[in-house]
Amino acid sequence: MTAKQCCDHGKKKKLWWWLLIGVVTFVSIILLIIFLVWLILRPTKPSFVLENITVYTFNISSPNLITSNLQVTLSTGNPNDRIGVYYARLEVFASYRNQQITLPTELPPTYQAHKDIVMWSPFLCGASVPVAPFLGVALHEDQITGMVLLNIKVNGRFKWKVGTWISRHYHLYVNCPAYITFGNRNTGIAVGRAVKLQLVQRCTVDV
Repeated sequence: MTAKQCCDHGKKKKLWWWLLIGVVTFVSIILLIIFLVWLILRPTKPSFVLENITVYTFNISSPNLITSNLQVTLSTGNPNDRIGVYYARLEVFASYRNQQITLPTELPPTYQAHKDIVMWSPFLCGASVPVAPFLGVALHEDQITGMVLLNIKVNGRFKWKVGTWISRHYHLYVNCPAYITFGNRNTGIAVGRAVKLQLVQRCTVDV
């Protein structure tokens, strides 16, 4: 190898070295900017509250079939100062002791601005839904005591929105305990043949 070839080889190697340094520096700056933006904004997950529940039908028939017709009012608050929330797809359903007893009701896609509150009032229905025999016995006992614990659940996906930037989808899991009272322990308000219970119950939210 001549002296000129050695010189050219050394220049190419130096060029590739500086190119690598430039790429690493550029990527590091981009990652630093993303980290700083995230650190400054620090999105906080939305809060959910089960405001009330109206019971039109809720009973158990033999053999171990639950029929329910409910309307729930849910409110969600966005605690962030600069970040909006776009709910792309949310489904609401009722469960009893971890078994789903109504069909899922899909909520309309909704955008929630920062510091904003959104409310939904979906109907949840389940006709003659079969449950495990031990759940039928437990529900019958709960009705005798005058109180049944249901869980109103929300599952779905949402995105963060900052200006024109929109994040990827995040999964949302919401669980709202709802105590339904009967007989002498009934604390609801009669609305025709239905009973409306004011709950204002905070829900657990997992993202």
